Amino acid sequence: MRLSVLDVMPTGGGLTAVEALPRAASLAQHVDTLGYHRLWFAEHHGMALIASSVPEILIAHVAPLTQHLRIGAGGVMLPNHAPLRVVEQYRTLHALHPGRIDLGIGRAAGTDSLTSAALSGRSGTDFGQLLAETLAFEEGTFPGEHPFRTIRVTPSGVTLPPIWILGSSGGSAGIAGQLGTGYAFAAHFSPVEPGPAVARYRATFEPSEAFPQPQVLIATSVVCAGDGDTARAHCVILAHAMQELLTGTPVPLPSLGEARRCTWSEAELRMRMGPVGPQMIFGSSDHVTTQLQSLADRVQADELMIMTVVHDHEARLASYRMLAESFALDSPHSVRRRLSAPSSDGMS
Repeated sequence: MRLSVLDVMPTGGGLTAVEALPRAASLAQHVDTLGYHRLWFAEHHGMALIASSVPEILIAHVAPLTQHLRIGAGGVMLPNHAPLRVVEQYRTLHALHPGRIDLGIGRAAGTDSLTSAALSGRSGTDFGQLLAETLAFEEGTFPGEHPFRTIRVTPSGVTLPPIWILGSSGGSAGIAGQLGTGYAFAAHFSPVEPGPAVARYRATFEPSEAFPQPQVLIATSVVCAGDGDTARAHCVILAHAMQELLTGTPVPLPSLGEARRCTWSEAELRMRMGPVGPQMIFGSSDHVTTQLQSLADRVQADELMIMTVVHDHEARLASYRMLAESFALDSPHSVRRRLSAPSSDGMS
């Protein structure tokens, strides 16, 4: 099972967006050494607690600091962008870091309609039209009468990186299948069971050069700790932070010790965590690993993408480390050790 990382660059509790930037680099370097497969930055705008508004800049910052991870957008929210600009940006990133960039494309705006209009300079453009325009710029397939047919896309001599279509309800599963892209389902916040969407994607899949076989990625929210009580306490802190996201009013965060003493029932805790609560998987590494493996088996996922929002940065890093150990990921260091070790017959 491949494990990957979704980073929304969480803030709050006194941590500013500017202060979250070095944490993003630290997390990327950490999971790079642990054997995670890819790291994507989300795109959200005007939202408390989330600092990842410009994935392409974050990708350009983090890619040179890592060696093995694929780095990408999870995703580019296409209603906010001009398709030509998306093609230019991600061709450039692909040229700078060949073989290591992913382009996830989402149907939603990741923000309110007014902010989306301010970002794009338009209102209400259909996702299918925007996606078709993006692909036409990439492939040079505008019809002869189209006004964009003469536009020269730069840089030339390089293609877009592999495209993943994102979804949270199943509406884009058929599009991903017909286009032969990867399919990433946002189970970290969606109340919709991913199984039917994944089945539709696989049933409609047409092989492509980038994806000869269907590839399903499931994103999920996880907090892993040394014991269940500690993981629950981190979720209590997250629940307090979510009140700031939902109300727009700063909320003091409890200490870990105070959070341990919280008497909320599990149902109340999950409710207070907002959209991520019902789907959150939290507990000891053994418990979390069992739950994740069950999810992957149930929906036939090829890869799980883990979003861990923990205010304490060291605890967040530890959560990813414990998962890597539980899933026995091949870190670059362990691979090098195996390759350099003497063979069993004593020959070097």
